[in-house]
Amino acid sequence: MSPEVAGQEEELRRYLLKELSLGPDALTGIEVIHRSIDARQRKILVQLSLRLFIDEPFTPNLLQTPSTKSVSAKKPVHIIGFGPAGLFAALQLIQNNRKPIVWERGKDVKARVEDLRGINVHQKVNPDSNYCFGEGGAGTYSDGKLYTRSTKRGNVKKILESLVQFGANPNILVDAHPHIGTNKLPQIIKNMREYILACGGEIHFEQRVTDFEIRNQSLRSFTVSNGMKIEADECILATGHSARDIFEILKNKNIKIELKPLAIGVRVEHPQALIDQIQYKCDTRSPYLPPAPYSLVKQIQDRGVYSFCMCPGGVIAPCATADEEVVTNGWSSSARGRPTANSGIVVELNVGDFKDFSSYGELASMYFQKSIETKAWIAGGKTQRVPAQRLEDFIQNKISASLPKTSYTPGIVSFPLKEIFPKIIYESLVNGFKQFETSMKGYLTNDAIVHAPETRTSSPIRIPRDPQTCSHVEVQGLYPCGEGAGYAGGIVSAALDGMKVANAISGIYV
Repeated sequence: MSPEVAGQEEELRRYLLKELSLGPDALTGIEVIHRSIDARQRKILVQLSLRLFIDEPFTPNLLQTPSTKSVSAKKPVHIIGFGPAGLFAALQLIQNNRKPIVWERGKDVKARVEDLRGINVHQKVNPDSNYCFGEGGAGTYSDGKLYTRSTKRGNVKKILESLVQFGANPNILVDAHPHIGTNKLPQIIKNMREYILACGGEIHFEQRVTDFEIRNQSLRSFTVSNGMKIEADECILATGHSARDIFEILKNKNIKIELKPLAIGVRVEHPQALIDQIQYKCDTRSPYLPPAPYSLVKQIQDRGVYSFCMCPGGVIAPCATADEEVVTNGWSSSARGRPTANSGIVVELNVGDFKDFSSYGELASMYFQKSIETKAWIAGGKTQRVPAQRLEDFIQNKISASLPKTSYTPGIVSFPLKEIFPKIIYESLVNGFKQFETSMKGYLTNDAIVHAPETRTSSPIRIPRDPQTCSHVEVQGLYPCGEGAGYAGGIVSAALDGMKVANAISGIYV
């Protein structure tokens, strides 16, 4: 049906009454099961799956916050990291009658705001509290997209329902590409934290793990940044894909880790109106259609070049986690109302691409990643400004004579990005952008700005674990989990992995 009908409750009701030849009072309720947009033809259609109530009572099914249960006296499980994996592990442990004790290097969602302002406005990086570290993890302040292909990993619906129980818009249960938004997630995360505490769990902020004690191939304790030694025989390690100090500790302690390929590239920003015109094939987007997204994948000499974390009506954010590096990412508010659209455009890499960093062993891809971030920091004037080019200039390796203002708050500097990236990445991006133009006519334009680099697409390592028990293959009691351990890639998949590990600790194997 048309967006105007699908987007207005009364119009939808009138449409259904007419199509079904029903009397004005016969349709007692309409429940949307699934909603998606079909923009393949000139005429844009919204596809709805509906459950209709005809001549029978209808009561909306409203999800309520789960009732509290006391686990304060139950056997504890320590959780290092309070992103989606650690958060949902804690919630699942409570359901399993275990007490979660969380150790988070960053601050709570409210306190994080000042540190985000610090990097955006003052270009000062707090290595423990930033877009990647802190309550809720990277997703809290970087968009809250909930689309996942991880249906084989667990019950996606349960994750979405849990988010609704704690305050998310119920639309995420029906939209094909659900999205909460950076402005809405902090309160939802806060509600979850308060529930965990009300059930007797513990959460310790600003406590970074600095060491592990391993004896007889079993975890005995870990130490946090205030010097306190925590006795622990069961610990979920859910520190996220940017916890480089943790990766170093594991390597130095001879705790087995594995080199993992990743993807690296740039973040490109277009006017949202242009993306709308391309995707919806119209001059002006209907008010009943959302800002248009896009998803692009091309094979360039047996390498994938693809869009990553696309943010309609969004903002490019500075996501460095240490001094002397710059990193970009993107986010959107729930309304996706900004005038620009941005997306990571990244190139698949393989282990052979890191040969110049082989002296770092299992951390070769991490140091490869880091080298690009450092080059970009130098090119940006050793600040959080990022090197940038207009898109056509990037393809032609031409320094942009001028750059428009972009959504990236710290600012951009005209610079030939070919000098930032290894040849294989630069050439793959150039050819990828040319291929994108064949799928989206008008995409290749100098009105688009390329920002460098996009490097934190996934963890540079995998921490091996037993496929059933989820315990580390060599260290009993240490449970690698989520994105940082190499078992997830986004909010939903990380949450699913957190639940999986919590269940495995409890002897529940799904």
